[in-house]
Amino acid sequence: MNITPLHGTYTPTELIDMKKIYLILPILAGLMFGSSGIFVRTLTYNGIDSTTLLFLRFSIAIIPIVISILLTDIRLLKIELKDIPLFLVCAACIVGLNMCYNESMNTVPLSLAATLLSTAPVFVLIFAYVLFKEKITVEKFICMVMALIGCLLMTGVLESNLANIPVYGVVLGFGAALFWAVYLMSSKKSIEKGNHTFTILFYSIIIISIVLIPLSSFSQISSFITISPLIAILFLIVHSTFSFALPYILSTVSLNYIDSGVSSILLSVSEPFAALIFGFLIYGEMPTILMFIGFVLTIIAMMMLSQRSYDNNTL
Repeated sequence: MNITPLHGTYTPTELIDMKKIYLILPILAGLMFGSSGIFVRTLTYNGIDSTTLLFLRFSIAIIPIVISILLTDIRLLKIELKDIPLFLVCAACIVGLNMCYNESMNTVPLSLAATLLSTAPVFVLIFAYVLFKEKITVEKFICMVMALIGCLLMTGVLESNLANIPVYGVVLGFGAALFWAVYLMSSKKSIEKGNHTFTILFYSIIIISIVLIPLSSFSQISSFITISPLIAILFLIVHSTFSFALPYILSTVSLNYIDSGVSSILLSVSEPFAALIFGFLIYGEMPTILMFIGFVLTIIAMMMLSQRSYDNNTL
């Protein structure tokens, strides 16, 4: 990967050091994604329903996304009519992903919800095999089995605390991964047609926000804000920015400096880890030994799967 410096030239050693600095971007993005459970549970506890929560998240996120586009290239706002169908698919997947993930985080431990979401590459492999006849190698199959075993352990199925894990919360976690996989494939197709990630994200959330307006409860928003106007407004801005907009921006920017495979691995590892830490510190969600083993097993499997998906991508 070539890096064009703003001023002067850099030696190969200096370029490697710079690339190491940019490794922090997908890690930060993962940590921010992993914090979303805190915001979701707080808003749900304060009477915000799922569709209203999504409207708040996406409508507010339009502002930082627009700023990012203006700072990058205003021409990214330009699209063609033929781009709209894929934008609609991406928008539908984002809604499905967020609704399933939000409900999963409200019903199962945050670490489990994040781990289930991280299995999206497994669904990508399955779709690629069914739709495009792409071969599933022995290594990929082993990774898939490891991930499924890890998720099984995370649910506590082998322990007495299984009753504390609602089955539908687990199903919704896998549902979120399914929507995420379809979004990845749809956005990749759109990128191949010449669209930038910011363009796809901007028009997707515009479509989502417009559709959610009549389905959202503005009385719930008003009631939440009147509790403490300044704090509530800041909370909503931080929620939208740190759990959605900024992670996407950071992970997208990182692709300009480090390989996509490396970025994907760092993101997929840091998000469940952050959810595990936040769940423990804030909600006292202490995983058992087997659940922790399942967590580690799934993360290792996803790291291996991501690495195999991006052969020859090195720092």
